[in-house]
Amino acid sequence: MLRLERNQGVRLCDGLTRREAMRIGGLGLGGLSLPGLLRLQAQAAESVAEGRAPGFGRAKSVIIFSTNGGTAQMDSFDPKPDAPAEVRGTWKPINTSVPGVTLNEHLPRLAKLQHKTAILRAIHHNQTLHPSAIYLTLCGDLIGRVVTPESATMSRDDKPHFGSVVSKLLPVKPDLPGFVMLPEAMGPNGPEWPGQFAGFLGSGYDPYRVNSFPGQPGYSPGALASDPELPAARLGNRRLLLDQIGHTASRLDKVAAATNLDPHYLKAFDVISSPAAQRAFDVEAEPAEVRERYGDHYFGQCCLLARRLVEAGVRLVQINWLRSNIGGGGGPGYDTHQNHFALTRDQLYPPTDLAFTALLEDLDERGLLDETLVYFHNEFGRTPKVNPRGGRDHWPSCYSTLLAGGGIKGGAVYGASDKIGAYPAADPVTPQDVLATIYHALGIDVETHLYDQLNRPHKLVKGDPIRAILA
Repeated sequence: MLRLERNQGVRLCDGLTRREAMRIGGLGLGGLSLPGLLRLQAQAAESVAEGRAPGFGRAKSVIIFSTNGGTAQMDSFDPKPDAPAEVRGTWKPINTSVPGVTLNEHLPRLAKLQHKTAILRAIHHNQTLHPSAIYLTLCGDLIGRVVTPESATMSRDDKPHFGSVVSKLLPVKPDLPGFVMLPEAMGPNGPEWPGQFAGFLGSGYDPYRVNSFPGQPGYSPGALASDPELPAARLGNRRLLLDQIGHTASRLDKVAAATNLDPHYLKAFDVISSPAAQRAFDVEAEPAEVRERYGDHYFGQCCLLARRLVEAGVRLVQINWLRSNIGGGGGPGYDTHQNHFALTRDQLYPPTDLAFTALLEDLDERGLLDETLVYFHNEFGRTPKVNPRGGRDHWPSCYSTLLAGGGIKGGAVYGASDKIGAYPAADPVTPQDVLATIYHALGIDVETHLYDQLNRPHKLVKGDPIRAILA
C-alpha cells in the first residue's frame, strides 16, 4: 500500500548513490507521484473506448468549488420566507434572472446569473460527518469503514475521487496534469479526509496538489515550480543524470531494483519545465483588472487560476474553501456551527458571490462555459432550526447545490424541499445521481467499470443522470 504524503515537489539529491539511483522508480513524489501520473496518462487512450459513450457529453472540463462545510439550503439556494423565525432567520429572498426563482439576498450577483445555472433543491443522504460525507459526494459510494474528523485518513483501498476517474478515462495533455486541487486538501482538524485522491487507481491519478495560495506572497504552483534557487542548468544536469541512469538500467534489466526505474521520471522533468504548464499556473500574467474582477483574496485568485487551467486543457480543477477549527488560517469557513448569520453575511458570501460569478462570466465571455461544467459542491446542508449558539449544524437529509455550463440547462430548478427545508418534498436525488450527471455531461458512460489493484470490477457510480437539468 502506498503512503500519501504532502506534495513537496520534485527534488533529487545531488549526491545520488548508485543504490539510490536504482530506487528512483520506487520513490513517490509527495501525494502526486508525477511520473506515475505521466505513465498512467499514457495509458488513458486505451480506456477511452470503454469509458466514453457516443452521442452525448458537451463538457470537456469541470471546475468544482467545494465549500468544505456546506451552505445552509434555506440561506442560499432554497429560501423559506414563510418558515418560522427560528428557521428562516433574518434574511429575505431576492428575485433572480429567472421568473419565480429566488436566492438569498446576500447573493445578488449570482441571482443575476440564474439563467446560466441549474439548482438542485432535494439532494439527500445520511452521512452526518465531514469525512464520510465528502467521500460519498466525491467518490459516489459509502466509505465502508469507521471514520471521524480527527482520525480519518486516505487509503489506497478507497474508491477514487471522480476527478481521478476523469483523468483516467479521458485523454489529457501530456504537458499538464489532468486533475488539480487547490489551494490545499480538506481536513482542518488533522488528517486530510478520505475521498480526495485516486484511491485504488493508484498515485498516477492523484490530484496535482498546489498547496499554495494564488495571488498571495510566496505563491508557488506546487511541484511544477522547480526549486527557485535551482538554476536551469543545474536542473538540466539532474535530468541528464536520470537519462544516464535510464540507459544503465536498460542494460541491467535482470536486476530487480533496476526494473523498477520508471521512464516517466525522465518525462517528469519535461513537465516541470513545460512552458504550457508554467503559463497556466501563472496568475500574475493576468491583467490587473481581471485579477481585481475575481477579488483580492485567495478564493478569488483560485477561481481565476481554475479558469486559466481549464483554458490550457486541464480536465478537472477542485477549489477547496480554506478553513481551520484549531486556530489556523481561514476560520470555520462554511462549517458554521455558531455565529452563522454574521459569518455568512460578512466573510463567506461576499467573496463567494464575487469570485464565483466572475468565473462564470469570464468562462462565458471566452466561449468556455459551454464546455466547462462548474459545480458548487456541498457535502451536506445545515439544520433548519438555528441552534442555541446562533449556528446551523450538519444536515444531509435535504440540501441544495448548483451546476452551470458544460451541457447543464440554464435556469432549471429540480426538486423541492418541504416548508422548512428539512426533507425532500419532490424529485429527490442522491450524490451518486449528481456524479452520474457530471460523468454524462463529460461523455463518460455511467455503466463503465473500474478495476482495483486486485483486478476486481467496481461500477463507476450507482446513480442515474438527472436528465431534467441536461441541455
